[in-house]
Amino acid sequence: MTIPLDTDFDTDFANQIAQLEAYNKHHYRPNSYLHKWWARRCGSTFRLILKQLVADEAQRDYYTPGGLAGKIILDPMMGGGTTLHEAIRLGAHVIGADLEPIPVLQARATLTKVDLAELERAYKRFYTELRKAVSPYFQTICPESGLATAVNYTLYGVRRICNGRDVIVVDSLVLRVETDGSTIRLCPRCHAVLWDTAVCPCDVSDKPPLLEKSAISSEDEVNDLERPFYQRYVPLVLVTRCPGRADTAKRLLFKTPDAHDLALLAEADALRSSLPFAPADFAIEPGRKSRQLTPRGIHNYLDLFSSRQLLYLHHAIQLLPQFDEKIRLNLGLLVSTSLEFNAMLCGYKGKNRRRAGAIRHTFSHHAYSFPYTALENNPVYPRQASGTLAKLFQSRIRNGRLWAQKPRERVIGKRSTVNGKQYFVEIVGERDSGVEVRSVAEMTPDREPSFLLLQGSSTQLDLPDRSVDFIVTDPPYFDSVQYSDLAAFFRVWLRHLLPEAAQWAYDTQESAVDPHQLDSESRYTELMSGIFAECKRVLREENGRFIFTFHHWNPKGWAALTVALRQAGFALVTRYVVHSENPISVHITGMKALLHDAILVFAPAESVNVVWERPSHINLTDSERFCYDCGTFLGWMLQQDGVGETAVLDLWQAALDGE
Repeated sequence: MTIPLDTDFDTDFANQIAQLEAYNKHHYRPNSYLHKWWARRCGSTFRLILKQLVADEAQRDYYTPGGLAGKIILDPMMGGGTTLHEAIRLGAHVIGADLEPIPVLQARATLTKVDLAELERAYKRFYTELRKAVSPYFQTICPESGLATAVNYTLYGVRRICNGRDVIVVDSLVLRVETDGSTIRLCPRCHAVLWDTAVCPCDVSDKPPLLEKSAISSEDEVNDLERPFYQRYVPLVLVTRCPGRADTAKRLLFKTPDAHDLALLAEADALRSSLPFAPADFAIEPGRKSRQLTPRGIHNYLDLFSSRQLLYLHHAIQLLPQFDEKIRLNLGLLVSTSLEFNAMLCGYKGKNRRRAGAIRHTFSHHAYSFPYTALENNPVYPRQASGTLAKLFQSRIRNGRLWAQKPRERVIGKRSTVNGKQYFVEIVGERDSGVEVRSVAEMTPDREPSFLLLQGSSTQLDLPDRSVDFIVTDPPYFDSVQYSDLAAFFRVWLRHLLPEAAQWAYDTQESAVDPHQLDSESRYTELMSGIFAECKRVLREENGRFIFTFHHWNPKGWAALTVALRQAGFALVTRYVVHSENPISVHITGMKALLHDAILVFAPAESVNVVWERPSHINLTDSERFCYDCGTFLGWMLQQDGVGETAVLDLWQAALDGE
């Protein structure tokens, strides 16, 4: 038998809405963005996929609520949780599995019904106590009014040895370019803040000279590895607002640290050794991304944070146990995700006034970056400024919860804008939440949508045979992005923030999103084979479909999928191609990046009657056509029973080489 997705998928509509969503996914699906995770796909694409699994034709329209009541949808590699959120909105019971604890905790927090007013009261209490403990270290005196005021953020330059002398290097001496063209800049001799064309009166200075990074070459530059990483940065500028001015909300002040400011920094540094953080608990394990840290003399994650940031974390850990489990989970994840904006790996991008926000966050390039001008944020700054706890609570929790109660979708077509603004419509009757259950047996057709979360390897799912109607997922991107390795940056803190919330000790060798530390060979094929075999076991025989999105230039990625799918006993039913990536994303800009995903629909091989013809060639110049041709080639490859694993790779290699 067939299902609607076997023969029909509105790729034109999918492309239109995905091209819009790809630019700001977190605005379209705020409830699934509580915590940082990587490589999320467009929720609109997965909603369209799921809509084509709906039996009732009247409920397949994108803007019609529901359609999957009583069905059980599995995502065995849930990552950011896109499938779970989209399916539960349509009334389905959902099962999500992941080896990583962060996806499991994020899904539990965002899918669980929690009263927003209760969350807001708890946050206010938590924030008030946290700010009382931490804000004294982020105080300064306004240079205009003489009044005490909070520091928004502090800019640092990095110590280097250049041609045998001590220097401090920054990305740029210019701190701000105003709309009228005037500038705020640093004196390269005495480090004073200067406005526009003002000439600094200093003649000589006992301070190391300030150099822009463009003025030195890598051959001249020597990293100061004797100091801990956080001590290699020298405070240069405090950014604040004057509490005595009516325009304080708009006007930033740039101030050179004075004796009072330096004394507060020294006081925080003096407290650092008394904090209950054992370096061994924060040791950096070997990995292909963490290898960026160890050559720079960074051997534990503590060194990536200033003393004031560690005080913030210490007090947050102390305060969380007073809250009940559901509230604690939300607040703990909020503090954890705030670290992407509150580490000494953050850079400054506020030079141009038009730029949105001031912080270049830690993982803006899907890797560790080491700015010359580092930005130390004030996490308890009272305004909703970039990366502060107040801003993140508003965007990640409050906005997410409000959206979950009344999900909205972007309107495409003639009414896509109203009075020049984007037009969204509420999907009346849908909710992005459910009831957590402990077993599939509880997922009965007559109960409200529920979710089951499994932390562990999906090569061994704790699910009965033939218990799942459909499997919809997004497998890891072969072995090029080391999410597990990067996620350690957050995991080491979540173990302390939420010690009882997850299984923190697990075997990362079972992770399919990590090339397994320093192994010369990835286990991607092996692990995908095990996961796909489990998918086949739990999938219901009648009309069961295994659906996932995928793209990759590397023939090894396609060959691995071919081997895993064939061993599991799946055949390709059909394939579609849809837009997936924002072309100006910083991690793909300037690269030969694929901007589309193949949507691949599989069923048990014995039930598939489609005969695939080998494509004459694979288009290597067009992203959309490339993914389509690869899908066709995959369908043909899965029918070549007598071809061994080595030959599978050879055939893919030849096809993607244009042979």
